[in-house]
Amino acid sequence: MRIPTRVTVLDDRMRGIRTDANLAVHYSAGRWLEGPSYSAQGRYLLFSDIPNDLTLRLDEMSGAVVVFDHPSHFANGRTHDRVGRVVTCLHGERSVVRREHDGRDVVLASTYQGRRLNSPNDVVVSASEDVWFTDPTYGIVSDYEGHQADAEQESRGLYRWTEGATEPVLVSGGFSQPNGLAFSLDERELYVVDSERDSISALTLDDGGHLVAERVLVASPSGFDGIRIDAAGRIWAATREGVSCFDSDGHELLRIAVPEPVSNLEFGGRARNVLFMTATSSLYSVRTSVRAPAAGRPGGAGAAQALPAPPTPSA
Repeated sequence: MRIPTRVTVLDDRMRGIRTDANLAVHYSAGRWLEGPSYSAQGRYLLFSDIPNDLTLRLDEMSGAVVVFDHPSHFANGRTHDRVGRVVTCLHGERSVVRREHDGRDVVLASTYQGRRLNSPNDVVVSASEDVWFTDPTYGIVSDYEGHQADAEQESRGLYRWTEGATEPVLVSGGFSQPNGLAFSLDERELYVVDSERDSISALTLDDGGHLVAERVLVASPSGFDGIRIDAAGRIWAATREGVSCFDSDGHELLRIAVPEPVSNLEFGGRARNVLFMTATSSLYSVRTSVRAPAAGRPGGAGAAQALPAPPTPSA
């Protein structure tokens, strides 16, 4: 099934952007889809159906969608790190885990100061291989996207985990419900969505990954969830109306309408110019003239390198 692509250009700088005439629909049997992450090496996209406790896998070459993990421990956001391992936020386990190339799941973070995390939501990996993640309470407020439980943390934080650490570091506890994450191209700034405040903030970081300054970049009644950066440093944001693109100063440049509220998005395809969108019950995509950052550069996706075999689906 294909749906006509409706693009609204709001800034002349985007007049040259091109897209397919139609949105492709790859899957439409979800309850609340989330967490798309693309493997350039494996030519597949992983995404979550959180309430159905599933992780699904779209094979880019055949178009087939199959179960990758079930139960998935109410998996939400994920990313592929720079050596192709999948790093995933698990609502059910209240943890961040990494799937190694031999198929083992290694818990990276599950507590802070000896108390359980809330429900890690979205995750990015920096050029220095630090793992950054948000920890709102969406997975513990009910049994719909996790397991209802009391919060043990005083804040709903943004955290950084470093290889070998026993616990993450709290970078900021000033959010209401922190959600999507994306680095600027030079990784001097980290963009963070607060879904309760309908805002995207820009956090300035020093060389050690410590917070120097923070400012609200943009706020919108359309709401925000997942975000991504393109090769020009623009911010692409999932909203209740579809997808919006902003420059690094927060000026809205372009909108793509989608039939359902969009939770998250990811650039994939061999040229990293296919925009995949998880939108409530469906996975959509549209080919564009926009690309993701090049593999291996700050802000880019490291999984495009020549790597060991991708992780295999569980039984």
